[in-house]
Amino acid sequence: MTHWKKLCSAALPAVLALSLLTPGAGSKAEAFTASNADDAMTALVNVFYDSSAKYFFVNSDHQIHPEHAYGPDSGLYTDFWWEAQLWETVMDAYERTNSPVYRTMIDNIYTGFNTKYPDMMTNAFNDDLGWWALACMRAYELTGTAEYLNRGSYLFDQIYSEWDTAYSGGIWWRRDAHTPGQANAQKNMATNAPMVMTAVKLRNAYNNSAYLTKATQIYNWTKSTLVNGSKVNDHIEGTGSGIVKDWDFTYNYGTFLGAAVSMYQATGTSAYLTDANTAAQYVVNKMVSAQSLMYEGENDAAGFKMVFIRNLNRLRVQGGQTQYLSFLQQNATQAWNHRRVSDQIIGSDWLRPTGTSYVQSLAAAAGASILQLVPADGYTGYIAGNGAYEAENARRTLASGGGMINESTNAGFSGRGYVGGWNTTGTSIDFYVNQNTSGSKTVTFRYAAAAGNASRYVKVNGVVVASNLVFNSTSSWSTYGTVSVSIPLNAGSNTIQLGYDSTLGNSNYLNVDLLSGL
Repeated sequence: MTHWKKLCSAALPAVLALSLLTPGAGSKAEAFTASNADDAMTALVNVFYDSSAKYFFVNSDHQIHPEHAYGPDSGLYTDFWWEAQLWETVMDAYERTNSPVYRTMIDNIYTGFNTKYPDMMTNAFNDDLGWWALACMRAYELTGTAEYLNRGSYLFDQIYSEWDTAYSGGIWWRRDAHTPGQANAQKNMATNAPMVMTAVKLRNAYNNSAYLTKATQIYNWTKSTLVNGSKVNDHIEGTGSGIVKDWDFTYNYGTFLGAAVSMYQATGTSAYLTDANTAAQYVVNKMVSAQSLMYEGENDAAGFKMVFIRNLNRLRVQGGQTQYLSFLQQNATQAWNHRRVSDQIIGSDWLRPTGTSYVQSLAAAAGASILQLVPADGYTGYIAGNGAYEAENARRTLASGGGMINESTNAGFSGRGYVGGWNTTGTSIDFYVNQNTSGSKTVTFRYAAAAGNASRYVKVNGVVVASNLVFNSTSSWSTYGTVSVSIPLNAGSNTIQLGYDSTLGNSNYLNVDLLSGL
């Protein structure tokens, strides 16, 4: 992946872990209909696919926008790794439907990509090349077309040649940055874990154990270097033995658990299944809002959960881990429920309705893919989840100077951390809440306020319901209190906003940990 590298706050082990594999009271464990899956895929193709170019547009309005102006035709069409993911979305649809339309698209997209990128090796990013290697191997498995096997094999060999002994092993992120401490010189999960999956596919295709030896080598380095307990870290960089960056992205957990599933398939060794479950459970317990996968951002970040759910579904099916079906179904339904009705496109945040502005194809493909992957059972209602919304996973509205950050330095928090450093006017924490039925609920905020009493307002769907909610002082930043308020909620989507206004009478800091009771 070329352009993202967004910093997330570090996450420490939680004192209060929410088990989201077992739905709470009032939650739904059902999914959408098969016709919804058809409609989602048809909409993705109709809105984003240029059949003459055999390529996907970046944006739903077919215009170039500066926030992601990468790829062919000055960014009109998707770049390397986006097109690989969209190609896999088409494969998701083909596997579900066996439709000749999607079978033809598999070949056409490959042709269109090679027309735009006649020499793939001009791309310096090994993770970009790796996504095409992995997708080519999947296309070979689905179609038996030798060209896909040849290309996948060639790309794997080129990427694997970037392995060296710096940081005790691993494949470099960039082909032009191989010196520890050099700018952009790193070895990351995004490059190494997908190559484990590709190597296992090559072992299967060629019946050549040398590929399994390489898969094992890459996997062992990745686990020993970038995995720490339940945490799957992003990359290692710097001089000497290096520094590990522990950014949390569902993408990294998805690629690592996918690598573990591949190793389990290849060897039958249960330890790999344990590794996969550990990575999966971190996300389903801690990177969610009431059991729905959290919003991670736009551009590249909007596609992170697509990689996670694709590999989580592999863990469910190929690893026999049926406990994830409910989680996947609820997320599929949540994504579909929040589509834009006018064109059936799903946006980047599955917890709230897709807006009227243009949508990026990677975000839309993530929503379309989960509907292809997960078996439907015919439920078409709302998904309330388990009623627990971690503040660190909520959306934050920042002032020009910032004013609030995600932290995990003071013990006692639930989930991955809390929102801290908060005393700036114009800032808020926005919780997107879904309910099965309308009515009043008493919600509770868990917080720490060691600087003294703090005041915030509460709005529900834009209406003030508490103009001066007082958070009483706590004895330390590691001591947590609670404050409750009764609020009206609609059936379906709601926004609960906890905001700061300096006119409330004090400027004390407040750390917010959790919203619960829904």
